[in-house]
Amino acid sequence: MDIFNARSLIERPGALIRDAEQGHLAMVTKRGRPVFITVPFTEELLRLGILKSLALKMLEEKNLTVKQAAKIAGLSLEEMLSLASDLGISVVDYDPKDLDQELACDDE
Repeated sequence: MDIFNARSLIERPGALIRDAEQGHLAMVTKRGRPVFITVPFTEELLRLGILKSLALKMLEEKNLTVKQAAKIAGLSLEEMLSLASDLGISVVDYDPKDLDQELACDDE
């Protein structure tokens, strides 16, 4: 595994890409502390669940709808809802005023 700091990323960005293309992990540091690890996309990695993790993270950050996340993860809508619920990821995002109105409608 190669280790890259901020300076080496600027000076030799192609090295990080070459590592990934060759299937190698690489660690990126800032002031000597690990910040993140790059992981090459291989068929094995995809099969082992990276797509579920990616879909859940994008759902949590509100970059995808539940339906879109389910499609990326290769799950049914019900499976994605269940998985998100198990992990405490909210799939309903109401503005407080809208929620009050929604709840008031149930009283009628």
